[in-house]
Amino acid sequence: MTTREHPPTLGVLLAGGLARRMGGGDKGLRRIGGETIIARVIARLGPQCAGLIVNANGDPARLAFLGLPVVPDDVPGFAGPLAGVLAALDWAARELSAIEWVASAPTDCPFLPRDLVARLHAARMAANVPLACARSGGRTHPPVGLWPVALRADLRRALTVENERKIDRWTARHGIACADWEATPVDPFFNANTPGDLAEAEALLAAHADP
Repeated sequence: MTTREHPPTLGVLLAGGLARRMGGGDKGLRRIGGETIIARVIARLGPQCAGLIVNANGDPARLAFLGLPVVPDDVPGFAGPLAGVLAALDWAARELSAIEWVASAPTDCPFLPRDLVARLHAARMAANVPLACARSGGRTHPPVGLWPVALRADLRRALTVENERKIDRWTARHGIACADWEATPVDPFFNANTPGDLAEAEALLAAHADP
């Protein structure tokens, strides 16, 4: 165990989607409280991890200002969050061979918990399973999860041979635990998917300072 009280873990910010409900573009580059959502995610997740990367498709130059490696999907066709997780697992295996775990979070979660990674590890260890995801108010959040690098070959096969796109179906094969958070007064896994969500996030931030 490290000083973070869990094994060294690479964090991946999932920004590979098409953001249709937001009108396209990068949801993480929208602002609340005067800063981009992705900056808020980095500030919260970064201290919990041994390093951070961004999973994003298209021109990586638009994210160069973050100073983080930008890793695209190598499964074609915008195959969803599992493709982003696979890209991160492959990158970790190639670039950080001592890292055995990857924690994922979308770039549209401005209130991400500051104890996310520790609690995901605690949940999977308590349940003696290899995977964990976040849950708040009884609702699971499959893209907010913990993934062992050791399962990357199986995940690649599921995506490229079986055409699997559902996170829940793949994780059920191996065993997954849930780490629980309260959803009030602010759900820590609130997603800013639409312009209306951005307005709601602004209101939550104003009401609760630093949820």
